[in-house]
Amino acid sequence: MSRSSRSRGRLAAAAALTTALTATACGGGTTTDGSSNDDPKTLTYWASNQGPSVEADKKILTPELKKFEKKTGIKVKLEVIPWDSLLDRILAATSSGQGPDVLNIGNTWSSSLQSSGGLLPWTKKNFEKIGGRDRFEPSAVAAAGAKGEPPSAVPLYSLSYALYYNKEMFEEAGIDGPPKTWKEFDATAKKLTSDGRYGVAVEGGNPVENAHHAFIFAKQHGADFFDAEGNPTFDKPGNVKGVKQYIDLLANDKVAAPGNAEYAQNQTIKDVATGKAAMMLWQAAGSTLKPLGMKEDEYGVAPIPVREGQQDAVNSMVAGINIAVFENTDNHDGALEFVKFMTSDAEQKILNKTYGSIPPVKPAQQDAAFAKPEQKILREVLSNTSDPLPQVPDESQFETLVGTAMKELFADAAAGRTVTEEAVKQRLTKAQQQMQK
Repeated sequence: MSRSSRSRGRLAAAAALTTALTATACGGGTTTDGSSNDDPKTLTYWASNQGPSVEADKKILTPELKKFEKKTGIKVKLEVIPWDSLLDRILAATSSGQGPDVLNIGNTWSSSLQSSGGLLPWTKKNFEKIGGRDRFEPSAVAAAGAKGEPPSAVPLYSLSYALYYNKEMFEEAGIDGPPKTWKEFDATAKKLTSDGRYGVAVEGGNPVENAHHAFIFAKQHGADFFDAEGNPTFDKPGNVKGVKQYIDLLANDKVAAPGNAEYAQNQTIKDVATGKAAMMLWQAAGSTLKPLGMKEDEYGVAPIPVREGQQDAVNSMVAGINIAVFENTDNHDGALEFVKFMTSDAEQKILNKTYGSIPPVKPAQQDAAFAKPEQKILREVLSNTSDPLPQVPDESQFETLVGTAMKELFADAAAGRTVTEEAVKQRLTKAQQQMQK
């Protein structure tokens, strides 16, 4: 599918989210080829891409799924889905009735998908079947649906954004440590941009990543993308400034490569691991840097910079991956048993260690692996300087529309077209108008 047709498909699917999902929330119980899945000894599972590639995730998850099969007799059919197509797939599955039994969702989509009625509500009774709600960090559960309603999913991996940097490139350039402010960041990135190498890499072709950074940068400019009533305010001055600041890494500052405008499959991580770029703003990247040949002592981790004079400013969203069950799965008991397995203390330690994330299950956090420098930074950011994305039904449309507008702005910049503040405002205004239709 071409870039333009993919964008139109995403926008159409997101615009129809509430009405289409509410009308046709016939959930899972089918395989990805549309055949019925009423076999109690078989489950289908859509996992989000957490590692350096889809194939890497299959290698990580397959042995764990075999453990589950040996323990319960239930076979799990796995499909790992990249982030740039995951929301599309979920929306299509819910509206068509052809989807998995169990799936991963970004925690930012929880309220949007919750409003559809397509996901199993995690009532007290359902939580008791997997060991109880008290096992989970309250902040992680709070990011699993609208306040006052049963969560639409269960926390699986907790994450926050941080600045990752290539230590060797810093040393070669005579840079002592990571930047703490954006002024320092700009100077550092420019110093590191030369001879075909760049100061930073960004995933400009990934709408979800773009929207996350829009939220963070706009917060530092004192703005929000929704007002207190949940109405979109995309083109407020602070949002425009925040989005332009991020786009300018490629457009104006030229510290990111033009090719980054098309990055949507974790190429950013490979560029840092191979020395093509010195820095990136990423979630729990250690687990993906290592398979690419970068040792733990070869990369550094620090909080994302803030503007000059700011203290305790937001520099991450409350990030994480949740595991959900389609409401109308034909294998309800097996699906709950699988969620119980994936959120067990033992599996939480294994999976979160592998992915470099933080276990949302409290007993699993006591493992020494989660006291390492990278995890320490992530936990501090998550606890002290992160804000949740708006828990409103239209949140997933925000990610699609604003993220796609930014993708288009990155494409303009890569093509040599000037990206002005007015151009950013026009794209955000258009995105806001599409939300209101």
